[in-house]
Amino acid sequence: MTWSIVAHDPNAEAFAVAVATKAFAVGASCPFVRAGVGAVSTQSVTNRYLGPAVLDAMQRGLPPAAAIEGALAGDEGRGIRQVHAVDRLGRTAAWTGKNCVAWCGSASAAGISVAGNMLAGEKTVSATLDAWKANPALPMPDRLMRAMEAGEAAGGDRRGKQSAAMLMVTTEDFADLDIRVDDHANPLPELRRMLAIWKQQGAPRLGVAPSKANPSGLTDLDVIEAGWIAQGLDLRFRR
Repeated sequence: MTWSIVAHDPNAEAFAVAVATKAFAVGASCPFVRAGVGAVSTQSVTNRYLGPAVLDAMQRGLPPAAAIEGALAGDEGRGIRQVHAVDRLGRTAAWTGKNCVAWCGSASAAGISVAGNMLAGEKTVSATLDAWKANPALPMPDRLMRAMEAGEAAGGDRRGKQSAAMLMVTTEDFADLDIRVDDHANPLPELRRMLAIWKQQGAPRLGVAPSKANPSGLTDLDVIEAGWIAQGLDLRFRR
């Protein structure tokens, strides 16, 4: 089940995964990202241990193909797994086990891989990739959203719709963007709505939150209170 994108944007130092499926809470099981290392999606009959294993191997310097091969070596269920990954050099690789349910497969270009199984057809994957290529000027979250919508319009998961997620990391040890639709009749439109909220409320906080460059983040009480006042909130720190 599932189709997904794993992508790298070197200009933004970003790695991301976008995924949709006819199953509950796909964001809790398929996408994995690590700053400076890569992005992985583990799907079909999902083995969540594969995501960290592939990232660990790529962090040691292995290319995605070797990282996936090593992670699957001890998995007796490799025939029902689908895994794909991208690394910091934009290299990609994908594994689709011989027992995965049709339609299943993948397609890739520099810095991006699209893979899926239990799909309406190959067009889901190719339309997703084509839409990514057609929108290079968009910020990564918007580009991912546009590509996933194109894949759904081309057929998507042949069983229907239920959940979707988007996960993105840049420089920190935690995600800049982590939005999930766990159970919804139309998960991708709902994911787009949540992305709009993140742009308005989540993205602005990234610049003032604790980070590697500024370990304490914004701590000026007056400045923080001014932001609350501008929102019409009657909140004040104790002094």
